[in-house]
Amino acid sequence: MVIISHKAIREFSVKHPELVTPLERWYRITEKSDWKGFNDMKKQFNSVDAVGNGLFVFNIKGNDCRLIARIIFRTRTIFIRFIGTHNEYDLLDITKL
Repeated sequence: MVIISHKAIREFSVKHPELVTPLERWYRITEKSDWKGFNDMKKQFNSVDAVGNGLFVFNIKGNDCRLIARIIFRTRTIFIRFIGTHNEYDLLDITKL
């Protein structure tokens, strides 16, 4: 898969250094993957949920952090739209991503 930018992970990791390793693990696994659809992704990340409009929520390090990505499977492209703590996620209006 092609992840368009690593910047969101770098910026979030500055504020939350304890999440650097799990976020980098997600990044490495994801960029080496070739997902054809949700079922392929679910095999690698059991906790991923589809939330509509091409957006998927990944739980990082249990439930300490959530990453939302827009995924276009036919072009193998991923856009990270949000990374935040569980509390920040709860305040998020996902329709504005």
